[in-house]
Order: sequence, then C-alpha cells, then structure tokens
Amino acid sequence: MSFHLVVGHGPAGAATARLLAEQGHEVRVVTRTEHPAAPVDGVEHLALDASDPVRLAEAARGAVAIHGCAAPPLPQWSARWPALASALCAAAEDSGAVLVMLGNLYGYGPVEGPMTEDLPLAATGPKGRVRAAAWEQARALHEAGRIRAVEVRASDFFGPGVTDGGHLAARVLPALLQGRPVSVLGDPDAPHSWTYLPDVARAMAELAGEESAWGRPWHVPTAPALPVRTMVERLTAAAGTDPVPVRRLSPVLLGAAGLFSPLLRELREVRYQFDRPFVVDSSAYEAAFTVGATPLEEQLAATVAWWRERS
Repeated sequence: MSFHLVVGHGPAGAATARLLAEQGHEVRVVTRTEHPAAPVDGVEHLALDASDPVRLAEAARGAVAIHGCAAPPLPQWSARWPALASALCAAAEDSGAVLVMLGNLYGYGPVEGPMTEDLPLAATGPKGRVRAAAWEQARALHEAGRIRAVEVRASDFFGPGVTDGGHLAARVLPALLQGRPVSVLGDPDAPHSWTYLPDVARAMAELAGEESAWGRPWHVPTAPALPVRTMVERLTAAAGTDPVPVRRLSPVLLGAAGLFSPLLRELREVRYQFDRPFVVDSSAYEAAFTVGATPLEEQLAATVAWWRERS
C-alpha cells in the first residue's frame, strides 16, 4: 500500500492514523513526543517540531499524502499557526504528496443559516482569520500548480477519543453517567452540529485519494444538528441512565473564570457558535463521495461505551 504522513496526534490525528493503518497503509505520525500512551500496530511515531519546514519535509519524503491534523494550543494560534501552515505547504511541495488539511468552521465567522463550503471566509476574530489564512495559502499554491491540497472542515468533534477539547466530552459524559447535572456553554436549546470523530478520519482518508476533490474545502458528513439538551437526553437514553438537568453556564461566571483560564478567555471569540444555531451542511460531500455520517444511534452507543471503559 502507500505511505501516509499524519501531522499531529490529537483525537483527529490519532483516529486518522489508526484508520490508515487498518487499511494497510504505512503510516508515520509526527508528534512532539515519540512514544504515545497507546501504540497502534503499523503506526510509526517521529518526534519533531512540525513547524520546522526542513525536518517536516524530510519526514514527508515518499509520502502520497500529508494529513495536517496538528494545531497549536488555542491561546497560541495567532503566533504559531502561520509557521505550521507554511511548513505543511513546504513539505507538500517538496514531497509531491497531497496535503489534506483538517480545518474547522471558525473561518466563516457568524453566519445566518446552514454553513456551506461556498460561503466567504469572513471571520473577524484572530482565530478565525488565522485558520482561513492557512487554507488560503494552501489553495493559492494549489492553483499555482505548486502543490495539491484539499481542506476537510468539521464541526465540533464528538465521539470516542474526544476528551478535554470536546463540548460533548469531558464536561458532559462523566457527569451524565454519574447522574449529575450537566453545565454547558451558551444556549442549550440552540441547534448545533456535532461531527463524529471516526467520520472525520474516514473523510481524511477518502479525500487523500480523490483527485476530483482537490483544490477546495469539503464539510465532513455530519448528522443533522441537535441542541446540547437533546444530545444529553439521547446520551442518557443510550447509557440507560436517568435524565439529568442541563444548565447554561452563567456568562458572568464565564467572564470571571476567563481571568484565570486562558482557554476560556480564548473561547470568547467563538461564543456565537453556542448562543445561536450553528449548523453545517455536508450535502456536497455526501453527493460526491462514499463516506456518509455514521447513524446517530451508533455514535451515541460507541461514545457511551468508550467513556464507560475509561471510568
């Protein structure tokens, strides 16, 4: 089979590397630490700084695809994303590998109605602008014939492997499994899209080999949007536990907590995603390719089982 380089070993990078290995590919993962807690057969780990263009290019030589799944810590996005994006593009140009960039929806900024891939990247906040700039750099190089690139955009991650960074993960699953109230950001009754992590990996793997996909962004196939309150109700049903109260975190308390938490401070820019409907339209992908969203009941059951195994 083929050699794939996966840059980053967070939830999406780990899931993508595991899937590619299961498909029989040779997989090398670039991380800052060489030995992961749970090694996967067929996955080699290489410790290096992915923003170093020379070393990343060396790691990518011979690869058919570079899967860009790394991201700096949220408070450091403005300072560190440009170097990381440039290194990914340089490695793709040096190696000839397809650059499959994992993106998100920050670049659109607040919009009215469902988000589609043809919306302008009109974010006004620094995190949205820096993510948009990373893709625009890759797209410009693709259009110039210097690299081949595609961006895979996902909404908030949900599912096995998603922990501290997920809005339906560490702040929700342990509480509901123990019958305790759940506290959430924003309006718990606003429709919200949740992208299932295994579907992210499947899309990353599929689009790496689909030449017709390259040169543009695609939304990962995502189940219909449901409010946080409904998702908590469905998760408790899947777990066979009693319903739990769902409470909105006070904006005043969040503001005060932000004085001490860099992460909460940074989330102010994207609070609109939870205060109003935040809905992704993935119909373009679903019409063009084979990956579809995993049925919601399967997502819920697998997520509950994964969290129970951790407890």
